[in-house]
Amino acid sequence: MRKLRFSRRLFSYIIIGILGQQLAGEEKMLEYERELWDRGIGRIAGVDEVGRGCLFGDVVAAAVILPEGVVLEGVNDSKKLSEKKREALYDVIMDCAVAVGIGVVDVPTIEKINIKQAARLAMRQAVEKLTVKPDMLLVDAEKVDLPIEQMALIHGDALSQSIAAASIVAKVTRDRMCRHWDTQYPEYGIAIHKGYATAYHRERIIEFGPSPLHRKTFLKKIAYEQQVLF
Repeated sequence: MRKLRFSRRLFSYIIIGILGQQLAGEEKMLEYERELWDRGIGRIAGVDEVGRGCLFGDVVAAAVILPEGVVLEGVNDSKKLSEKKREALYDVIMDCAVAVGIGVVDVPTIEKINIKQAARLAMRQAVEKLTVKPDMLLVDAEKVDLPIEQMALIHGDALSQSIAAASIVAKVTRDRMCRHWDTQYPEYGIAIHKGYATAYHRERIIEFGPSPLHRKTFLKKIAYEQQVLF
């Protein structure tokens, strides 16, 4: 009986410890936001993009303004979350957000202005589509070309709840686009790898050639089995 009581007590300590770590993590994700709230800056937009490193498809960005003081359990860098968790959090974010903006830059524009500028353009579009003007932008390692006070955070989607929320919205939005593109170009397996340069994706490009949605400037840099694609 004593051993059983000890085991239950130990289990309780473990659960409390885990919950404590989760709460500490969620509070850490709000350090930048709380500092700004304390300065009277309430409307903070997190901004992030997805698809920068893909061989296929558009680059997508999101801007998200969350209510001041709100803590969203589980919100973190979208790359660390399962697809099921991202989808669930997407609904939570869309329900509680003050405003959400989405920016999309297509492949011809990416080819014309380069991917860095395309990602920045998508971010700008996302902010411009917010129905509420933000007082401050927290951006994942980039600068948004708008006259709004902003802070660029390296690995911001792992440091700021606002940026992490934008990361999730952008990722889910683009993943849904990938599933649609997969119906148009099923031979490439876009729904599986989301357009990234996996071995399978490269093999499909070698076998079938590039589709109209492949980024030709990216493919020129890839040599596969000592063969330059373009």
